[in-house]
Amino acid sequence: MKIALMDSGIGLLAAAAAVRRLRPDADLVVSSDPGSMPWGPRTPEDVTARALAVARAAAAHRPDALIVACNTASVHALPALRAALEPALPVIGTVPAIKPAAAGGGPVAIWATPATTGSPYQRGLIAEFAGSVEVTEVPCPGLADAIEHGDEAGIDRAVAAAAALTPPGLRAVVLGCTHYELVAGRIRAAVQQPGLPPLVLHGSAGAVAAQALRRIGAEAAPTAEPSGTFTVLLAGRPGTLPEPALAYAEGRALQAAAPAR
Repeated sequence: MKIALMDSGIGLLAAAAAVRRLRPDADLVVSSDPGSMPWGPRTPEDVTARALAVARAAAAHRPDALIVACNTASVHALPALRAALEPALPVIGTVPAIKPAAAGGGPVAIWATPATTGSPYQRGLIAEFAGSVEVTEVPCPGLADAIEHGDEAGIDRAVAAAAALTPPGLRAVVLGCTHYELVAGRIRAAVQQPGLPPLVLHGSAGAVAAQALRRIGAEAAPTAEPSGTFTVLLAGRPGTLPEPALAYAEGRALQAAAPAR
């Protein structure tokens, strides 16, 4: 079994680690173009062109499924990716976990990139899934970029700025960018209020990993032999995980489990 994942940069690490936990025997191919990151400020046409290039590089390795581990690419490029690659290659997009967050009751905040915050796409998901639950959209300028480059001070500043825009008394925060899952603990610490129940953070990594297995008719087997290989593609060329990726537990775990080849 071979699962490919694509993103502009290292936001795909959380979903890749989730796939590895479910199927330690699966070969992983992670394809990104960090030189073009971030994709959020780019036009939809530019995002689509870049996403197609990154996806085709992954598809050349003949995976059984491709996870689009990027909210921006899923918003703008998913129809084009599916038109280009399916049905031969199942394509699984990433959707902010608004539905499960709202199911737990409100109030809920959605942390997302400025381009996604307030977008018709996100507003449509809120209207469809949030019902009467109070939802606050919180833009997080610079957070994904700081995470991508392992900029600790930049992460602290961006998290603090977003936390200041987040209303008190929340039950849950939706992590509306795959990069944010890499610093979930720091987001929780910034938003959690003393005396309130533990804040629930809703990412998408586990859900897309499980969906990828369902699409190819595979079962989770977390106790399988950890024999899966790990291939890194940077702008279509073989490479290794960028150094900032190793600042995060997911990046370290992936490299330790199966050294990049």
